[in-house]
Amino acid sequence: MKHSAANALAIALVLGGSAAFPTAGGAGSVTATDPVQTSSAASAFGSYDPYGDFSADKTASIEELFLPWEDVDLATLPLADAYALQRGRSLLITVEPWTWSKDWRITPPELRDGILSGKYDANMQAICDLVGQMKSPVTIRWAQEMEDDNGRFTWANWAPKDWISAYKREVDICRKAAPAAKYMWSPKGEEGLEKYYPGDDYVDVIGLSVFGLQKKDNDEAGRDRTFAEMLKPGYDRVAGFNKPIVVAELGYVGKQDYVSKWQDDTRKSYAEFPALTSVVYFNQKEVWPWLGGYGLPDWRVTQNVLP
Repeated sequence: MKHSAANALAIALVLGGSAAFPTAGGAGSVTATDPVQTSSAASAFGSYDPYGDFSADKTASIEELFLPWEDVDLATLPLADAYALQRGRSLLITVEPWTWSKDWRITPPELRDGILSGKYDANMQAICDLVGQMKSPVTIRWAQEMEDDNGRFTWANWAPKDWISAYKREVDICRKAAPAAKYMWSPKGEEGLEKYYPGDDYVDVIGLSVFGLQKKDNDEAGRDRTFAEMLKPGYDRVAGFNKPIVVAELGYVGKQDYVSKWQDDTRKSYAEFPALTSVVYFNQKEVWPWLGGYGLPDWRVTQNVLP
């Protein structure tokens, strides 16, 4: 493992398993590649990069962080701001409302009831107090993939009204402390996601998750599937909300030709996806087994090409 500044930062912030853009002012300042803008140009690129593989990439304008709101040293958040400023990037902070303890995690009802009762208000307040002091533009992505029913996330597959109430509570808290920040609603892209839409006033940008696994493609479709093919279902489900769209988590694993095509395709512009503004690569090994016996795909760019 590299002991780079990016890696040290990620270890400090993530404790377990990011969108950013050239900065020109305080938190949430709009710039040429801010995710809340649209453009006919190719999508802006960014990464969640705990190994520092994109630390010197001049094309990267987005720095993503995954931040549990418990068991984390929030004093390291200013390091993220400094890291982004040094590289001319903005920050996408994915706030995950759980503890990263390996031995204990509260149940979905306990988390839901705790959030709605105000038990965790201080957790979000502490994060957003620091976000409000940042010089980089910041987008907050809270409790992603809420419509996913595979059991991965404690906050997923709640009754839609409960998840929406929880999301709105956190955004309201954060807006007071960090009024310049933007807010991303980020479903996985599955059927039924519209039930979890919290309303236009609470969404600046929409995030989606898009992953390509060559073996799964061939098992299910008998051929390789493309980035555009995998993006389209989720994109079509959220396009009607008329918000900018970001692929907030992107990964691909397969043989060299498969990986090369996905890499090239994710940097293109698409007439059929006019609201797509940015893609953010998830440069980490999967931590939750994929259904169907596909194990833990390794999305890291140093490991994603298979023999």
